[in-house]
Amino acid sequence: MRFIDQFSLKDKKVLFRFDYNVPLDSSQNITDDSRIRATLPTINYALDAGARIIIISHLGRPKGKVKPEFSLCPVAKRLSRLLHKDVVMAPDCIGDNVRGLVDSMKSGDVILLENLRFHPEEEKNDEGFARQLATYADVYIDDAFGNAHRTHASNVAITKFVKECGGGFLMKKEVNYFQKCLEKPARPFVAIIGGSKVSGKLEALVNLIKRVDKMIIGGGMAFTFLKAAGYEVGKSLVEEDLMPMAAEVMKTAKELGVKFYLPVDCVMAPEISAEAETKIVPIQEMNSHWMGLDIGPATITLFTEALANAKTIVWNGPMGVFEIDAFGRGTAAMVHSVANSYAMTIVGGGDTDVAVHKTGESDKITYISTGGGASLELLEGKELPAIAALDACGGAL
Repeated sequence: MRFIDQFSLKDKKVLFRFDYNVPLDSSQNITDDSRIRATLPTINYALDAGARIIIISHLGRPKGKVKPEFSLCPVAKRLSRLLHKDVVMAPDCIGDNVRGLVDSMKSGDVILLENLRFHPEEEKNDEGFARQLATYADVYIDDAFGNAHRTHASNVAITKFVKECGGGFLMKKEVNYFQKCLEKPARPFVAIIGGSKVSGKLEALVNLIKRVDKMIIGGGMAFTFLKAAGYEVGKSLVEEDLMPMAAEVMKTAKELGVKFYLPVDCVMAPEISAEAETKIVPIQEMNSHWMGLDIGPATITLFTEALANAKTIVWNGPMGVFEIDAFGRGTAAMVHSVANSYAMTIVGGGDTDVAVHKTGESDKITYISTGGGASLELLEGKELPAIAALDACGGAL
């Protein structure tokens, strides 16, 4: 794959695919602009090079229909403020009006096209739609790592119709960090995998168990492993059909000499509620009528000790239902432990990203991925469709 600094951009129309799927409140105000800020190095590089900048993105799930609440207008306003220059908001992403705006651009101009997902062809990877987008571009740059695991028109089909395609600085950073982590990690290499279900992360577990020195399991998925190991877990979340696979992962860990860590105590409650009564109990004493919703203090100590000599840590998934304070202490404690380690630390996007920012330790993490689903697929050992498309760019002109 080529990257943006390998292209001549002066006076070129450069079409950027960014991931501006930012959270909005009920008044259409952006509540977290980190995804926008993450693209600024790429945009500023293109501005300094004298490019004409056309930006495409999606926002939310409008399901192929024009819905004002999913307009990218708030993004245009925020981007204007961050760049200290006007960003023109186009009324659509295709059509004669958009063509007129693009054709009248001068070097240094920035246009943001309206939500790609207002058109059903985007998510269908429609080549006709992709060809229309491609007509705006002399150069196409994909910097939307958060969408790289999707096979959509704006990041896969479009690469067939633009002569020069590459990745932005954010894409380069994401790929390089995960490549270094998975292919040549400094050891000991520790993986922390949490979240609610084993089913969503089974392939990552199977891939990582062959690469790591230690694996730490937390969150709701830990109870499938604990039950497979013979423990009573009460009404905790368990995927019965995946217990044999959980047992197989633990067996593989033993055979490979991988240190495998499960919770030794947990915070239990009769229901998932901020008002619910809670108890901290050893795993051996779990109440058969309650459910485990967070790791306990003894587990926090155990997991922290396991990280003490780590040189590389990759973390995907929280340790409990961290959105509720009563069940968020385990995740917060692990954030502090990871942040204060002497390792290269990579945190997958999604809920884990939110947890890190919530605890105020983001500056101490080596790298926080902008893509939860995309980073998970990399941990599974898969090739991301958007990256594969960039590698094969320029085939059907």
